[in-house]
Amino acid sequence: MTLRHRVLVVDDETSMRELLEIILGGDGYEVQTRPDVDAAVACLGDQNFDAVLTDLRIGPDRDAGMRLLSWLSEHAPDTPAIMMTAYGSVETAIEAMKRGASDYIMKPFKNDEVRLVMRRAIEQRNLVRENVALKRAQADRGRIENIIGSSPAIEAVRTMIRRVAALPSTVAIHGESGVGKELVARGIHQLSDRANKPFVAINCGAFPEALLESELFGHKRGSFTGAVEDKEGLFVVADGGTLFLDEIGEMPLSLQVKLLRVLDNHVVMPVGGTSGIQVNVRIISATNRDLEERIRAGAFREDLYYRLNVIPINVPPLRDRADDIPMLARHFASMHAQRMGRQKIVIAPEAEAALAAFHWPGNVRELMNVLERAVALCAHDHIEIADLPDRVTQFVSPSGKTAHALPPGGLDLEALVADLEMDLIQQALRNARHSQKRAAELLGLTPRSLRYRLQKYGLDSKFRIDDSE
Repeated sequence: MTLRHRVLVVDDETSMRELLEIILGGDGYEVQTRPDVDAAVACLGDQNFDAVLTDLRIGPDRDAGMRLLSWLSEHAPDTPAIMMTAYGSVETAIEAMKRGASDYIMKPFKNDEVRLVMRRAIEQRNLVRENVALKRAQADRGRIENIIGSSPAIEAVRTMIRRVAALPSTVAIHGESGVGKELVARGIHQLSDRANKPFVAINCGAFPEALLESELFGHKRGSFTGAVEDKEGLFVVADGGTLFLDEIGEMPLSLQVKLLRVLDNHVVMPVGGTSGIQVNVRIISATNRDLEERIRAGAFREDLYYRLNVIPINVPPLRDRADDIPMLARHFASMHAQRMGRQKIVIAPEAEAALAAFHWPGNVRELMNVLERAVALCAHDHIEIADLPDRVTQFVSPSGKTAHALPPGGLDLEALVADLEMDLIQQALRNARHSQKRAAELLGLTPRSLRYRLQKYGLDSKFRIDDSE
């Protein structure tokens, strides 16, 4: 059932109230009428209306409409008010607008004029509501409490967010795909003094070069085929707030030069434009690529790297914060259950153990998707191990402990061993800060044996090895 918009009409003439009730009622509005300001205020105090249509002069009171506008400005500022007058002038209408009226109608009026002005007022009210809801939803998504977990690794990330939020410096968020880099960026924005301004995100790898330039910097009508009107770029949209540049490592070199110029002088030049636009935007970037390796390959500017990487934040992969997996799983199960209209979902201990034992190459995003599937398929509001995908459970015994049991469909032993070996080597190198000697010690290998494995798996180009020791 569609809810009808509610309108209050205030006029001392019975015939006028009846006419407006017929006009607006015929357009689907729920209309109530009142003969004076006191009755209107009493009605507004008890009920909610989407718009108020009031006469300026009610009986001998020539300022009645203005007094009602003042009351609305104080007690119901989001309710649009339309002023009707047969006595005033343009100056009277301007004064009404200054006091908070959204529009005015001069008597005598045409019926279509009333319909148009009312429709415009309702649309204005709807836009205000949608904007408030959008800002509230954006604030909720950016709450630091949304970064779930109690491990030291994730607590270090939350601490860093709190420390850098108030600073004007650029922040570079590093981490694998799916670890929650945008969530970190939103947390920084919401704790900053820009929280009431826009947070605008764009994936730099999702657009071809020409379109990405237009998205970021805007364009002028006629600047290229299909540019039929001027368009504001995201830098202008985010003015006063935060622009989150996800997958910054995928940005073409030609646009990197333009981005560097904006960072230096805070002026955006639209495509096809002749004059720049001053902007005040905080830049937060994110990448899952090794930007230093991209610099060595000539695919990323070193000067831009240092401008973006003033404050780096490293978001750990889920496998490095395994203690957080049960908490995250319960959070996602509850979230998906609520969205699907289901009762509270409980995760069986065996299923929780399987989730905790899995490697999670897709990180938190993959875990969230697995829990959505499990909530959708589970019976009796319990997620059992059978509700999880085979890739999560194939190396877990019924007791929930890791087992070396052969899956029913068999496996590729060499590929399994290679995947395990590559993962452990990469972990060791990261923990050893790329020192070959320390990584070999962590793995119980000689440096020569480690070097052989790096070459075997093609990891020698990915990791720059420190041979100084």
